[in-house]
Amino acid sequence: MIATPPTLVLVHGAWHGSWTWDRLVMQLDGIRVRRVDLPSVNADPALLGDMYDDAALIRETVSGIDGPAVICAHSYGGIPASEGAADLPNLTGLVYLCAFQLDAGESLASALNGPPPDWQDLHPDQGYSDALRPEQIFYADVDPDLATWAATRLAHQSLAALTQPQTRAAWRKVPSTYIVCEHDQAIPVAAQEAMSRRAAKTLRLPTSHSPFLADPSRLADLLRAELAALGSRP
Repeated sequence: MIATPPTLVLVHGAWHGSWTWDRLVMQLDGIRVRRVDLPSVNADPALLGDMYDDAALIRETVSGIDGPAVICAHSYGGIPASEGAADLPNLTGLVYLCAFQLDAGESLASALNGPPPDWQDLHPDQGYSDALRPEQIFYADVDPDLATWAATRLAHQSLAALTQPQTRAAWRKVPSTYIVCEHDQAIPVAAQEAMSRRAAKTLRLPTSHSPFLADPSRLADLLRAELAALGSRP
């Protein structure tokens, strides 16, 4: 029986949306791709979901795929991916792209082990956070016009999602790969390297926090190789 190639499920990070992946997807011709728009990100604070809503959507998305699936999660997206994808029979691998690879009981807030960074603009009364200086923090090596465009697309991020702990960790039962972004201004490289010790394999990219905008071709090459390495099921 011919094995079915995995579908790649792309999970964006905080403040972002599925638009994040547009330029990467253009480099993934021939690969089946699914994207999600996480409920914890919205332009309307009244409509914000939380981390568990994000996890439920990821779980529904992967469960609905006919055949094997591999998740690539960026930044915060690693948390609901680890939560939502646990014990899914068709999940064959996880790729953490400068992402939070956390364990059960941990949250983004606990992983920071201190106050939020000064580039987060907190609105506790409204239950959301905004990102300040995104051109510097997220898009330092992105074409300036593209960085400005991306910054205008950012929305509010649920504060609850940043504090809620994982209850499960999919990477404990599924092979995982961590991609360290060596010039990241959002998640320090030392923190990425510490989390990457939980992965079966560590790769590196010479980019800042958004390689899907800075160097989508190189990221696509890595993901193609990982889809092959993480395997498929007949």
